[in-house]
Amino acid sequence: MSPTQLRCGQYRLPLQRPLVMGVVNVTPDSFSDGGQFLDPGQALAHARRLIDEGADLIDIGGESSRPGARGVPAEEESLRIIPVLRGLRDAPVPIAVDTVKPEVMRAALAEGAAMINDINALRAPGALETVAASDAGVCLMHMQGEPRTMQANPTYGDVVVEVGGFLRERAAVAEAAGIARERIVVDPGFGFGKTVGHNLELLRRLAEIASLGYPVLAGLSRKSTLGAITGRPASGRLAASVAAALLAVERGARIVRVHDVAATKDALAILSAMCAGDSGNAT
Repeated sequence: MSPTQLRCGQYRLPLQRPLVMGVVNVTPDSFSDGGQFLDPGQALAHARRLIDEGADLIDIGGESSRPGARGVPAEEESLRIIPVLRGLRDAPVPIAVDTVKPEVMRAALAEGAAMINDINALRAPGALETVAASDAGVCLMHMQGEPRTMQANPTYGDVVVEVGGFLRERAAVAEAAGIARERIVVDPGFGFGKTVGHNLELLRRLAEIASLGYPVLAGLSRKSTLGAITGRPASGRLAASVAAALLAVERGARIVRVHDVAATKDALAILSAMCAGDSGNAT
């Protein structure tokens, strides 16, 4: 049975309704907003705007994980994210840091990060121990390969079965290391070593991932699969991103990671009202 709340440091987030995680990329080369928020002041202003729009969590990333991206040194990654973390110490929502490096995790946790969002599912030496020694939440993501080459030729027998098996194993490893079940989120990794067909199959059968018993995070916002379907560039994928978020929530996602918080919150409010049978006084 999936937990009813997510524990991220001092925060307790109820999971009875879907949560919206707002994205702040402090990078020069992210696929959608690279370079827009590289300046700490701009990143802080953007994070606060997303919180005002209703974000339940903020996810800060200092290293691009787009297909073909090359890594950056831990020191450079830390220099990008730490000023933003410090500026958000008084934020009313938990701040997650998107990183695969244990040294960056340690620096982020020391500055108040309440969650580690790891596309490598704590497989780097020292990552598991770093998170286990904290009280932070963690998101364990599936990725076939690594960002630089992951889209070269992704291959699966049954993508849902294989992704689900990986996430089950990594979550079990995390629990065995002392990370409480209430601190764990799993992410099937849409776009990370998957074709359009793989991503659509994962979305269709997302309930199977949710049946693992951990809250599921779905990150489809502005991704290339949506561009392949609609023919639109990243900047023109708002409608597709909102539609994908709604479909993910209907199929069991408890957290949606998005660039466009206000639009997603509005759409989720309509979905919630419809599911509750509450149409208000509208005519």
